[in-house]
Amino acid sequence: MMKRSLIVLLTVFSLVANAQSKIDPDSIKTKMQWFADAKLGIFIHAGIYSVDGIDESWSFHNKKISYADYMKQLNGFTLKNYHPEAWADLIQESGARYSVITTKHHDGVAMYDTKMNDMSIVKKTPAKRDMVAPFFAALRKRHIKCGAYFSLIDWGYPDYPGFLKDSSRYRISDDPERWNRFRHFFQGQIEEINQKFKPDLYWFDGDWEHSAEEWEAQKVRNIILSTNPNAIINGRLQGYGDYETPEQNFPVTRPKFKWWELCMTSNDNWGFHHDNNWKTPYEVISIFADVVSHGGNLLLDMGPKEDGTIPAEQIHILKELGAWNKRNGEGIFNTIGGLPLGHFYGPTTLSKDSTTLYLFVEGSSGGNLMIKGLLNKIKDITVLGNNTKLSYKIVGKISWSPVPGLVYINVPQRALDKYIAVLRLRLDSPVKLYQGQGGLK
Repeated sequence: MMKRSLIVLLTVFSLVANAQSKIDPDSIKTKMQWFADAKLGIFIHAGIYSVDGIDESWSFHNKKISYADYMKQLNGFTLKNYHPEAWADLIQESGARYSVITTKHHDGVAMYDTKMNDMSIVKKTPAKRDMVAPFFAALRKRHIKCGAYFSLIDWGYPDYPGFLKDSSRYRISDDPERWNRFRHFFQGQIEEINQKFKPDLYWFDGDWEHSAEEWEAQKVRNIILSTNPNAIINGRLQGYGDYETPEQNFPVTRPKFKWWELCMTSNDNWGFHHDNNWKTPYEVISIFADVVSHGGNLLLDMGPKEDGTIPAEQIHILKELGAWNKRNGEGIFNTIGGLPLGHFYGPTTLSKDSTTLYLFVEGSSGGNLMIKGLLNKIKDITVLGNNTKLSYKIVGKISWSPVPGLVYINVPQRALDKYIAVLRLRLDSPVKLYQGQGGLK
């Protein structure tokens, strides 16, 4: 997908506030609500790079393979076992509320029947079919939101200024008309996608190569919203998106973005690759819990093979994630970010009214957990998934001091989840926390 320099990573993490200053905040807040509640999306990197199992687009950019050899993969892309209904079933089983699929990566090969040129899997591969339309139809039957990944850069298009490491074609300042032809082309594809598929979400990529003015980012946003006003746009449109998308690297402290999404692979690569460094279900679930605790979403990737089948390891991850979500989803979906760091040593979330606190408990040995600084009274504590009732003890509370005591909760081993257990604490009122330094105040 995207192997970036430090400068590019800093761009990915740029504050979305710059974008929101150009956008009506009230309208954004309303249409972003489904995204804030969704928590989990499934990213799908489908493309001709799966034929040889090599890096998507970047393999020829980084000179691992020639461009000509890369493009020979068009001849092996068949989709003979592509069953979009089965994909949608798996995504639904995972618990995901949205899915994002590549409509075109940096190599310029459209995964739908574009009319802007002939470079599509419909016209150039044995598959001879549009991947996106039937997939979106299957998702919508299941009430799952549809997202379209689109690369702004197109290293294979003759009027694009050049590869990132090879600017020999031309400079925009030397041939502005040629750049205008490219802008007409890529903006035409965005209009096609908007009209054909009406995505709920646009996931742009590649904005780092040019400025907002060069891309005409404001115009691109207007193209989308003029006929698809409820669409939301990720932050990779040079300041004209609605939410931020840190990639692979998990934030250590809670991001300041109002809405954000961590996109992450299930092994070390985005597309299908000869890569067996699979994340375990536990690792994915623990990452997911941390993301939600920090107020974000997880966009977990899968890379199908050239024939449309999904690797068995990815199926296993999604099924295990889905089973865990069925047991513990109350603490994940439709929640908000949890307690600030230091109050509990693990992920936490809160109900939207902040009267229910969810604690995520890792490990399998049981024992005592501790919460610091909780001013509320606890009504009761239940383990999600098995409804075990737990007791608690207040330690160190001094009658004449406003400083709360420590809450200790004993969790028996029999109540734990095989991955991560979730405890539900019903509070007497919206959560209130002591964040002082002890003593008499």
